[in-house]
Amino acid sequence: MRRAFDPTVYLVTDRPLCGGRDLAWVTAEAARGGATLVQLREKEASTREFLKLAGRLKALLDPMGVPLVINDRVDIALASGAAGVHVGQSDMPWRDVRRLMGPEAIVGLSVDTLAQAAEAENEGAVVDYLGVGPVFATATKPDAGAPLGLDGFAEFFKVTQKPLVAIGAVTERNAEALFRLGAAGVAVVSALCAAKSPRETAARLRAASQGLDSIPDYPRFLRG
Repeated sequence: MRRAFDPTVYLVTDRPLCGGRDLAWVTAEAARGGATLVQLREKEASTREFLKLAGRLKALLDPMGVPLVINDRVDIALASGAAGVHVGQSDMPWRDVRRLMGPEAIVGLSVDTLAQAAEAENEGAVVDYLGVGPVFATATKPDAGAPLGLDGFAEFFKVTQKPLVAIGAVTERNAEALFRLGAAGVAVVSALCAAKSPRETAARLRAASQGLDSIPDYPRFLRG
């Protein structure tokens, strides 16, 4: 059976954006505030360092019920026992990712064209969700294409039934518009990693997913 997951507030990690703060602390605070899924993305780390980080994050996220997904590296996901893998168009082919990770893993795929989304849709259950973007212009991924905008993002619902996760300069200010369009979640990098309070920022993003203008009774909202 495929593992259940909730991509509503999807933290994508970036250690340099944490401003010298411990990545595990930032991740834990975001999860306590309402992050529902975490992707560990490490483009510069050695394999051993990447694996160590994955183990640390999995150990702190498992008790919170927040799945950990690994960016690109199937070997790191398997070795750490992570819940899944997220790949892009130039990474390992997603059909191979599913074969290696097995039927229960979470497999996500980045798409930036309607053709890519339609191809994944035609493969049925191989891919669990699509990361669509960049929706807005972003500096955290230098090789990202031109921003889709809200209208461009909305077009993807015409070619796929898969959950769509918006990525690309998503913040508290524009998240609600994406949820109103039908986004299953928002993937957030700098707005969480660089936040003064990742916990409060995650809570505001959760509030946005519920169509709320602000956090209702902040401590109670965090409890659930």
